[in-house]
Amino acid sequence: MKHFSHRPFFYLAAPVLAVSLLSACSSTDDEVPYEESPVEQLYNDGHNALLAGEYEVAAQKFDEVERQHPYSVWATKSQLMAAFAYYENEKYDEAVIALDRFIQLHPSNKDVPYATYLKGLSYYEQISDVGRDQLMTDQAQKTFRELIKRFPTSKYARDARLKLDLTVDHLAGKEMEIGRYYTSRNQCIAALNRFKSVVEKYQTTTHVPEALHRMIECYIQLGLEDEAKRTAAVLGHNFPGSEWYIDTYQIVERKRLKDKEDPSWYWPFEKKDTLELLEEQDGVKAEEERLEGEEDLLPVKKESSWWKVWE
Repeated sequence: MKHFSHRPFFYLAAPVLAVSLLSACSSTDDEVPYEESPVEQLYNDGHNALLAGEYEVAAQKFDEVERQHPYSVWATKSQLMAAFAYYENEKYDEAVIALDRFIQLHPSNKDVPYATYLKGLSYYEQISDVGRDQLMTDQAQKTFRELIKRFPTSKYARDARLKLDLTVDHLAGKEMEIGRYYTSRNQCIAALNRFKSVVEKYQTTTHVPEALHRMIECYIQLGLEDEAKRTAAVLGHNFPGSEWYIDTYQIVERKRLKDKEDPSWYWPFEKKDTLELLEEQDGVKAEEERLEGEEDLLPVKKESSWWKVWE
């Protein structure tokens, strides 16, 4: 949630610095007059625009503070305020650029922890759903980790840790999405590798129980019953009350404990759930074994010689 605590206005006028007159040209070569304003007026105009929700105007005013009065005490503060205005206006790229510049120019400033936090938020707000590229998630992670490492006692570090956990969960969700996709294509080995990655790299996320269950499904489809049972034991030990463990128990023990559910979209075997499919497979195997046993009991038919042409 976006939040910023504004500090009081400045009431003491700063001395106006002499600057050379600048001009800008439009596409019609008409000169736009440059108007220099006192630093306190520019800053207060930006602050008022920020409070009114006019973020683009606010950013322009704060940028003008630095441009017209680069050596004033308010130029540094205006850099950070302009970045915040860009952030509030959802112009996250501009916000990141402004914040990087602030951090590089003022590495020892007391507001660097906040600038780093706001930079992380600028990436965090751009995190898309798990079905899309996760570049912003990676950038948010790196920035929040940098904040926690450099300023562990900062008041922003606590929220950064919470958001860092969410970014990790999001990346795990991306792996699960890819794994499910491979499952929908019946590519069990590729899917298994993705689910293993979630268990090994994202152990603290909410996706682990499902990842373990999907691993078990893959093992069973690959005929690796012992691996399936070992993984089921891990799931049962760590998540005994999970719905995923109940599903796992059903397919490992071949016992239905709850009503049949419609398979998920990524389940590739028509309208049959895992347990029903396995029961059918077990039935086919049992029938094949029965037929093989009956064949062993039949008398062996003596084959005719290759040269014999009559029955």
